[in-house]
Amino acid sequence: MLEYRLHSLAPEQIHLLGHDERTPSHVHEQGHLVYPASGVLSIVTEDGSWIAPPNRAAWIPAGSFHQHRAHGATDMRIVFMADAAAGLLPAHPSVLAVTPLAREATLALTSDVPRTAESRERLRRVIIDDLTAAPEQPLHLPEPRDERLRALTHLVEQEMEDPATLEQLGRRIGAGERTLSRLFQQTTGMSFRQWRIQLRIHRALLLLTDGLSVVDTATACGWANPSAFIDAFTALVGQTPGRYQRSLRGASSPLPETPPR
Repeated sequence: MLEYRLHSLAPEQIHLLGHDERTPSHVHEQGHLVYPASGVLSIVTEDGSWIAPPNRAAWIPAGSFHQHRAHGATDMRIVFMADAAAGLLPAHPSVLAVTPLAREATLALTSDVPRTAESRERLRRVIIDDLTAAPEQPLHLPEPRDERLRALTHLVEQEMEDPATLEQLGRRIGAGERTLSRLFQQTTGMSFRQWRIQLRIHRALLLLTDGLSVVDTATACGWANPSAFIDAFTALVGQTPGRYQRSLRGASSPLPETPPR
């Protein structure tokens, strides 16, 4: 159960997080974008998690309880949106592609350079226009609530390099394959196979961001061969692992020094 805290409204924010550092669970009165200018962020809710590397931003609608988790040293930028702008974005937490233009506008908006209210609003409009032009990224990993599924998913996460079948996993936790299959569909809206692919892609995004090769990432995430990994990654992320990794080099370019607020 998440701890409910109501944060007062704030202007754009910068938070520097260490590896595996987590924020308290909280909620904001306005929707906001969360952009990792460096590092990778997980956004965790009671319904699951979303992952945002430096070429993605997470959108958190108003009133959504959540917490952040940093993977690697992470420079987290937060941009709040008025209701009219928020209405152009999804009504649920999501991950959106960040273009170079949207990245620069976000960095400018969260910098310490003094700007008029009109200038800040123009930067927000640039960000919104670019984010809404790209499709939502399917990087949501639902969190199973059933205790049997929690035990099963724990095994999957711990043994990702050596994936077992649902039947084999079921024997280890004392549940039948049909029962687990039905529960997965009912509680997550996904089949077990779809959920495990999402989990693998989440892990792959982290490993690729850390600089692991495509081949080694495929092995670490349980794919029998790199081609199958590339196909699955491309279907979900919209680009090949190699192209995604190359895009991170531009997104992770040195940032101007801006102290936390």
